[in-house]
Amino acid sequence: MSQPALEKGTERKDSGFFQRFLNLVEKYGNKLPDIITLFFILTILILIASAIAAFFEWSAINPANGEVITAVNLLSTEGVIQILTNMVSVFIEFPPLGVVLVAMLGVGLAESTGLLLTVIKFAVLKSHRSLIIPMIIFIGVVGNLAGDAVFIALPPIAAVIFISIGMHPLAGIVASYAAAAAGFGANIIINITDVLITGFTQVGIDMVDSSIRVNPSINFYFSFVSTFLIVPIAAFVTKRIIQPRLGTYKGSYKGDVEELSEIEKKGLKWAGIVTGLFVVLLLFMTVPENGMLRDPETGSLIDSPLMDSLIPLILILFIVPSIVYGFIVKSLKSDRDISKHLTDAMSSMAYFILIAFVASQMIAIFDWSNLGSIISIRGAEFLSDLGFTGLPLLLAFIIFSAFVNILIASASAKWALLAPVFVPMFMYMQIDPAVTQAAYRVADSITNAITPMLAYFGILLVTAQKFDKNVKLGTLISLLLPYSIFLGIPWIVLFAVWYLLGLPFGP
Repeated sequence: MSQPALEKGTERKDSGFFQRFLNLVEKYGNKLPDIITLFFILTILILIASAIAAFFEWSAINPANGEVITAVNLLSTEGVIQILTNMVSVFIEFPPLGVVLVAMLGVGLAESTGLLLTVIKFAVLKSHRSLIIPMIIFIGVVGNLAGDAVFIALPPIAAVIFISIGMHPLAGIVASYAAAAAGFGANIIINITDVLITGFTQVGIDMVDSSIRVNPSINFYFSFVSTFLIVPIAAFVTKRIIQPRLGTYKGSYKGDVEELSEIEKKGLKWAGIVTGLFVVLLLFMTVPENGMLRDPETGSLIDSPLMDSLIPLILILFIVPSIVYGFIVKSLKSDRDISKHLTDAMSSMAYFILIAFVASQMIAIFDWSNLGSIISIRGAEFLSDLGFTGLPLLLAFIIFSAFVNILIASASAKWALLAPVFVPMFMYMQIDPAVTQAAYRVADSITNAITPMLAYFGILLVTAQKFDKNVKLGTLISLLLPYSIFLGIPWIVLFAVWYLLGLPFGP
């Protein structure tokens, strides 16, 4: 059996049934074309499918408003015009594009000035090795507080940390990404995703009884406990499956952790002081009831200017200390150096920009065709016809939603379609909406790590190829699949036990 492509000189350890299974996943996955070509092929297939579905008048009834959703032929004159006239705006308005490029300005400057490496060296020297992997995974899980930024900033940092402790950087990249993606439904704090999801849950509830009101905390107990289930399991997968699979890293990135020099200590000190001042300023703008980053009407921090400003705040948090550090250690000597470093950071994002272009077109075309909506609604109707009740019904719903997640990665977009179907249906079966929503959050999370429909999957590939230029889709999926399996099964078991014991899922 041919070995999956890793950087030349990397020692591999492939033993056991599961590792051989992952080898097959990687082998045949790597036979797939380049991700840009793959997106292009999928786009063509969606266009053809839209024409076929429209010809046979494939449709579904939207349970939220009773409107008929019909398949749209995008190979028609109107469809082709829609694609051509919206191509530029679809690309420009692609949500991850601006988020990634803005965030990478700060992260790139922190990396190029040496601040990032110095912080990592300091953290490694001061931390017990046994705590580093769980800490990275924990940050990944709770990182959805910062929205999509965790998918961008954490993997490259985790890669360098893993090298510094003698582990393969790809293990750090996939561990941090899997924690953020597969752990998306868990957290220790209520966040904006809870607000969005609960809003659609309320829509489903109103179809049965508009007097029942729910709030974003209805899954908080379950989400909180889930966080501490995910962290040790993901750490186990990283140490016992992923790292042994990758073996020894012998690439060009070096991870020897040397003691900090005096100039590095000075630069880190002043970067820390500047960061502290920024944090104090941020607290001043958020802690008071009339803080400028709170919602001006409700005073809330969840749905507020703070949440809408996370990416710019992260940019400032990286750039300002990086500039201070750079001038102290002499990696920056003038404003021209700052511009050069920022330009270099952006040049490394060229491949992602290309991925963003083809991915944005594919996702938009899939949306315009209405195929995703029809598949989701028809699937939900099929599930309701199976005659399941209670826990078996919920487990079937989890499996179905996890599959739909591969097609429609947006948690809010999926729930906008599924909530009006399942929330009322389950309410008539005496299943609390909080239980239905919790089941959905589990399902929405466990396949996040392996779906290429999640826009940040392309970014992950770009990041991985910085450390190993031979990494392909198959390699990446084979490294992420164990997280979906090993996190998915116990998380579903936790949900089942929670439900059978009748424990409250939230306040």
